[in-house]
Amino acid sequence: MRFGVLDQTPVRPGSTPVEALGESVRLAQHVEALGFDRYWLAEHHGGQALAGPAPEILTARIASATSTLRVGTGGVMLMHYSPFKVAEQFRVLEALFPGRIDLGIGRAPGADGHTTAALGYGNAVGADYFAAKVADLQAWLTDGTPHTQALSTVPCGPKTPSAPELWLLGSTDQSAQLAAHLGLRFAFAHFIAPDHAAAILKLYRDRFRPSPTLAAPYSSLGVFALCADTPREAAALARCRDLWRQRLMRGEAGPWPTIEEAERILGTDSPAGGAHAIAGTPGVVRSRLSALLEETGADHCSVITITPEHEQRELSYQRLAEAFSLKAEAA
Repeated sequence: MRFGVLDQTPVRPGSTPVEALGESVRLAQHVEALGFDRYWLAEHHGGQALAGPAPEILTARIASATSTLRVGTGGVMLMHYSPFKVAEQFRVLEALFPGRIDLGIGRAPGADGHTTAALGYGNAVGADYFAAKVADLQAWLTDGTPHTQALSTVPCGPKTPSAPELWLLGSTDQSAQLAAHLGLRFAFAHFIAPDHAAAILKLYRDRFRPSPTLAAPYSSLGVFALCADTPREAAALARCRDLWRQRLMRGEAGPWPTIEEAERILGTDSPAGGAHAIAGTPGVVRSRLSALLEETGADHCSVITITPEHEQRELSYQRLAEAFSLKAEAA
């Protein structure tokens, strides 16, 4: 089993978005040395907790600061953008970092309604056209014929010997079926919809149709996981995410809570993490994560870890790497 990182570029309590971006670069270098194989950047707009509205730019920065990681997006929210422009951006990235670029795309807006309107700026070609956008993007990345006939003669450059790996991200059967229909790699967001992971990944495998770039289904499972030296520490870190999620569900996209804040509001005796997260000592995390990957049949796992302090985050990934005996690739 190979493990990657899904980085939402969190802003620590008392920190700034500028510091968060720098910490993403340092974390990528850290996990590369630990043996993780991919590093994906998420796209979010608005709010105070996450500082990653332009993952394609951060992809270039992190690829330049590492040497063996595959680096990319998890993902670009394609409903907002021209697939032609996205294809151009990622062909440039592939030219600069050949064989190391992933383009993960998602259907969700990653923003509230007002921000979504600002991103579209009057463009009505949004989520309703998502499947066509994905098909056109797939073609422009690989010098194929776009699905949209009126654009079929538009060339996309720069020309490169290889193409970025295209992934479709999702948490619903609709996304799984589209990925299967187009013959794309599929990443399922367990941290959003944990109860449906096994069924939806099976649906993807059962309905997969080979494409010129992928002969057999290939899936990744996005899991929120926290690995700490003691059960008490793991539970305390997990409660920070529990509180943040509760606030998010109420429309309060505020900063990431501290342990003290989470324990003051949620208490110290309540279960932490729930179905949306795996938290515990290295042995516990290894056992639970291994069982989940076996149950779902995923080929790869992308791990999201957010903690109040950057050092806690680095240590969690280190403990996870040790638990699964990961080894760094030679540059």
